[in-house]
Amino acid sequence: MGDNMTSITEFTLLGFPLGPRIQMVLFGLFTLFYAFTLLGNGLILGLISLDPRLHTPMYFFLSHLAIVDIAYACNTVPQMLVNLLRPDKPISFAGCLTQTFLFLTFAVTECLLLVVMSYDRYVAICHPLRYSVIMSWRVCITLVLTSWTIGVLLSLVHLMLLLPLPFCRFQKINHFFCEIMAVLKLVCADTHINEIMVLAGAISVLVGPFSSIVISYMCIFCAILRIQSGEGQRKAFSTCSSHLCVVGLFYGTAIIMYVGPRYGNPKEQKKYLLLFHSLFNPMLNPLIYSLRNLEVKNALKRVLGIQRAL
Repeated sequence: MGDNMTSITEFTLLGFPLGPRIQMVLFGLFTLFYAFTLLGNGLILGLISLDPRLHTPMYFFLSHLAIVDIAYACNTVPQMLVNLLRPDKPISFAGCLTQTFLFLTFAVTECLLLVVMSYDRYVAICHPLRYSVIMSWRVCITLVLTSWTIGVLLSLVHLMLLLPLPFCRFQKINHFFCEIMAVLKLVCADTHINEIMVLAGAISVLVGPFSSIVISYMCIFCAILRIQSGEGQRKAFSTCSSHLCVVGLFYGTAIIMYVGPRYGNPKEQKKYLLLFHSLFNPMLNPLIYSLRNLEVKNALKRVLGIQRAL
């Protein structure tokens, strides 16, 4: 077993079992989507940094969500594009485990950032007079740092449990990146503890936070219904609708993949769900916030107006 462990230096990602022509088409499409992801989230970051009116807690959290989405896509998509061109090109053992660690870190951090953003909306709508006191910059920075710290620490736990395991089976991972459950299938030892930890971690960062988001928005909707002005209700709904769309996309696919029933969801189906989760979600998030958020659209018009004036 020790010899087998030391002999593992690289893995081969099977990706998508499709013909060469289809893979070339997918390469072109995914490259385009990847470019949109980087441009869209980069645009959000640029607008927030350039427009002083967006220097608020809500957009501070949104800027970190954009950073996570960029890192999320950069961690998985380039390797997937390489595999579409060269399916037999391996990934190193260290590179594979690094990809697993980073994916878990960004996924957990995004889960917690979405909870923080829902709390921000709850305070803004349910306690507007105390908003500036409750959501001070010190509190905002602490919430963001806590989200990143928990993401790193939880991923380290999974990595430390994965490193000592012997990889003595075939070295082909049935995925387009080094997803932790796909990597565990190559282990020739008992992975029961690892699988329990993955499930426990998924429940703790998906079910618990999602429940808190649901409770927050129940309180928000009750507060909105008490607003007498129709214009006030529309403004309050508009500030929450973008976040709700992002929450639904992110948590919906993640819960199906990691907390849903193990049987009745084929491996290939979960692979495509994870493709949507890691490629399309980061691309759609800036579109949702720019198309449904009046302040972001106004900021874009102001920036473009400045550029035209220059």
